[in-house]
Amino acid sequence: MQTRTLGKTDISVSNLCLGTMQFGWTTDEQSAFAVLDAFVAAGGNFIDTADIYSRWSPGNPGGVAEEIIGRWMNQRGNRDSLIIATKVRGKMWEGRDGEGLGRAHIERAISDSLRRLQVDHIDLYQCHYPDGETPIEETLTVFGELIRAGKVRAIGASNYDADQLSRALDVSMQRSLPAFETLQPHHNLVHRSEYEAELARVCEDQLIGVIPYSPLAGGFLTGKYHRDAPLPESQRAGRAKEYMTDQGFGVIDALRRIAGDRGTSIPAVALAWQLGKPAVTAPIVGANTVQQLADLLPAAELDLTLTEMSALDNASASF
Repeated sequence: MQTRTLGKTDISVSNLCLGTMQFGWTTDEQSAFAVLDAFVAAGGNFIDTADIYSRWSPGNPGGVAEEIIGRWMNQRGNRDSLIIATKVRGKMWEGRDGEGLGRAHIERAISDSLRRLQVDHIDLYQCHYPDGETPIEETLTVFGELIRAGKVRAIGASNYDADQLSRALDVSMQRSLPAFETLQPHHNLVHRSEYEAELARVCEDQLIGVIPYSPLAGGFLTGKYHRDAPLPESQRAGRAKEYMTDQGFGVIDALRRIAGDRGTSIPAVALAWQLGKPAVTAPIVGANTVQQLADLLPAAELDLTLTEMSALDNASASF
């Protein structure tokens, strides 16, 4: 894999980031260990998780993905070679301060994440989504204290719009507080405007490292769905369904042509398109199995030509 610098930090990360939302949800621990091993063997060092993963699954209290990663790192003894990112904001316990970006929640949440991950610091600590009830000054002040205490190396944001991100960056500058170095936006070939309309400019201007989530549009950009073919029964309510339009399948056609010419997989081309965009550091990829991961890994070394980038831009322009 290639490596890139994360925002304005001195942190070097692989140009693919392994997402772990599925760990303890659709991926059991043994399979998660196998995926983690394969990712590292391919040269990956950047792993993203969140404290709430996957609290929405029946019987999952949250924190399960962090625990799996912690046990894996402990068994492999490889913590020092990895960049670990996690997120805070979601509801993790009942009662006062059970969620949010206020001081009390963050101080307990960071301690819990460090314990579950079995580490003494987190490389990238991110706001999972904004908290309209808490002044950003309070959040950034607490983050600054965590950085000075050696518990966090850098901070980032996820699901912030351009105004929210700009406001946070302004406060950091005005108050001499730590600034967000990264942004996790929802972005892919069939979901472009949410990031590209305004956020992209802010990230490029401010040298924010962009680590997009859902880069394969819930599986749609893997090419496994076809025109006029019914979804598998288990997928009828899946996120991919919303992209099954003439325009969506037009993007798949463009991806398939390039993948055929290059002798690679459709999802690898979709990820390589993202990696060709300014400010994008590492798309966050997820896999339930080693084979699924293998289809994605070629993207790390695939540089698309200007002609290929333009073809994909044109095919996805309506998104």
